[in-house]
Amino acid sequence: MNAVVVKGVIHEYPAARKTAARRALNGVSFSVAEGELFGLLGPNGGGKSTLFRILATAFAPTGGSAAILGRDLVADPASVRPLLGVVFQSPSLDNKLTVRENLIHGGRLYGLSGTSLTKRIDEMLSRYRLAARASDLCGTLSGGLRRRVELAKSLLHKPSVILLDEPSTGLDPAARQDLWEHLRTLKAEGATIMTTTHLMDEGDRCDRVAILDQGKIVAMGTPSALKAEIGGDVITIETDDASGLRDEITQRFGVTPRAFGDQLRLERAAGHAFIPQLVEAFPGRLRTVSLSRPSLEDAFLHHAGRRFSDAEAVP
Repeated sequence: MNAVVVKGVIHEYPAARKTAARRALNGVSFSVAEGELFGLLGPNGGGKSTLFRILATAFAPTGGSAAILGRDLVADPASVRPLLGVVFQSPSLDNKLTVRENLIHGGRLYGLSGTSLTKRIDEMLSRYRLAARASDLCGTLSGGLRRRVELAKSLLHKPSVILLDEPSTGLDPAARQDLWEHLRTLKAEGATIMTTTHLMDEGDRCDRVAILDQGKIVAMGTPSALKAEIGGDVITIETDDASGLRDEITQRFGVTPRAFGDQLRLERAAGHAFIPQLVEAFPGRLRTVSLSRPSLEDAFLHHAGRRFSDAEAVP
């Protein structure tokens, strides 16, 4: 059974006083299997957070449908919410309350109370190594510790589906690693996890990834399959004459690189053997030449037709 099913979801933000109407999602469709760790990968402004808020039942889409474990989140969001554990990008903790007090209030929102709530809180404090900080105000904790409290709070009611929006925002590398270890543990226990991210290494940690750009899914599959679509090595050239050199490479070798500023990028099988041919054919015109295996960023460029950094820069 699929845990999440999204069909043709559209969402439009109406015009405001200083902004025009904007379509943030344009016919998004995908499904997430039970027990899968699924990533929505894309640049800021690509539609990830809008889709996340729809799945979290924060608001309804303009069009299309979505279901969590067979329950329609548009027609009956109240039946969906108890199934979800949601961690938003912006912190939802009360910094003037202690760790335990935050968990108590979070548990009560899901109908937990009395000894069952106390027992569950103690379990989560132990699991997330927070027992020694239970009496500390959340405002005194590091970013990594606050994220662990957020996770503990979202999982108190044992949700079937966990939604995380940019969960590693503000975390240092060690805290990010710790977070992903927790997610792998939750997956091993049978949880379905769906996370948004704009970080390529986090996309690589997912079972499958949907690449979202300008409100559309431009590619979807396992990280290895998406990278395999590149069809060879990635060669990046820096030059003072990108436009002219691109045309000459096309004429001489029958392959047309893509130009991005002073860079040319091309995909080629056995790229290590092709680089000496380039250097010999255009002596003195190549500032640098680099060779790499395909990455998810290359997959984004391959399908979206622009670099991830360029997409991030679009307002």
